Amino acid sequence: MSTPPRTRSAFEATAACRTQMHLARSGVVSPEMTRVAEREELPAELVRAEVARGRMIIPANVHHAALDPMAIGLKARVKINANIGNSPTTSSLEEEVAKLRLAERWGADTVMDLSTGKRIDETRQAILDAAAVPIGTVPIYQAMEGLRHAEELTAERLLRTIERQAEQGVDYMTIHAGLLLEHVPLCRHRVTGIVSRGGGLLARWMLEHRRENPLYEHFDEILEICRAHDVSLSLGDGLRPGCIADASDAAQFAELATLGDLTLRAWERDVQVMVEGPGHVPLDQLEHNVRRQQEVCHEAPFYTLGPLVTDIAPGYDHITSAIGAAIVGWHGTSMLCYVTPKEHLGLPNAEDVKQGLIAYRIAAHAADLARGDQRAAAWDRELSEARFAFDWRRQFALSLDPETAQAMHDETLADDYFKSAEFCSMCGPKFCPMHNFKDVDWDAIGRLVAQRKAARAAA
Repeated sequence: MSTPPRTRSAFEATAACRTQMHLARSGVVSPEMTRVAEREELPAELVRAEVARGRMIIPANVHHAALDPMAIGLKARVKINANIGNSPTTSSLEEEVAKLRLAERWGADTVMDLSTGKRIDETRQAILDAAAVPIGTVPIYQAMEGLRHAEELTAERLLRTIERQAEQGVDYMTIHAGLLLEHVPLCRHRVTGIVSRGGGLLARWMLEHRRENPLYEHFDEILEICRAHDVSLSLGDGLRPGCIADASDAAQFAELATLGDLTLRAWERDVQVMVEGPGHVPLDQLEHNVRRQQEVCHEAPFYTLGPLVTDIAPGYDHITSAIGAAIVGWHGTSMLCYVTPKEHLGLPNAEDVKQGLIAYRIAAHAADLARGDQRAAAWDRELSEARFAFDWRRQFALSLDPETAQAMHDETLADDYFKSAEFCSMCGPKFCPMHNFKDVDWDAIGRLVAQRKAARAAA
């Protein structure tokens, strides 16, 4: 659905700081906060207070005119991010916009443009012009364009890239500023080393130059760019574990501690922050990971990739990760980065994107249910009532994927007659338990139970 262009008041347009956090701390309920309150069915004042506190962010670059504002935080529904982007060998501008449309159709709340190929600025502009959802990036990817080796990067090149993307309208950026030179040796005995693309580039740069991470050393300049355009920071976990054996190790948690310090520095400048979390974590460590992030990072929204709870299922990692995603969402993660069946294997196609998003919408909805979201519970109840009433069309309409639900039903019972039949092909007309349950004479059952109780009492 198209949204009207966003506008700001003259005061907001000329203020030195343009962030939602600054407005919230100044007591202003912005149009973006009002829209979030409407979408989340929350009081606008609560939204303002959560943004002011840093527990909720509204990624809303002042230049992103097509945006329909949304929120990420504990008081909001659990959100889902989808990744798109071209590469040096695949995809075109038109294909990336088509991927955006596909991601929006299947329920992505935000989309990250991870383009590394040609016409990056032009591709991103086309995405921003079309996107009603917030758009995120990892600026170091574009900063590497035209370079052969990570050590050729400069701080000036990184800052120029960040500023250019901010001016375009990017709503949030992954900045791996928490990976320090002293953390790199902690990865020495890992099974899979450093698996973050951005983290790997920066680690190589630091080891080659024997200097500190340029994103850390120039963090104050990055904050000034974010203040000027209201870019939310997604503090990247460059040392996230890439396999179960490396989960919750010293490297991961050393970087997390730095991310907690950077969160406070960003808040001092009224810059919105969320913190990225691990990719591979076993079930028994999931709750601890969420609790630790919330404590160390002062309840800033947590944004996790998965996590994958086992490493043995290439081709099915949308499932291994959705299991972990549902659990961390239940315990307090605010946004889940989807994983497709092609994770670890190749570039996802349209069907992979759909499968990843459906898996993550299930995970996010399950987390919302566990967190007591009444809208989620009402949706489940409505579908269950349609199922019990054998209202097949209503059941299809309420499904996450109506076309697939109907297609599966119609494989064996395609005629219109079966859209009102009180059975499916699993149990058939004679053995459907719900159908048989409807035939129970409850008055007679009540009398029988009363008689038996009376007989036991008399005995």
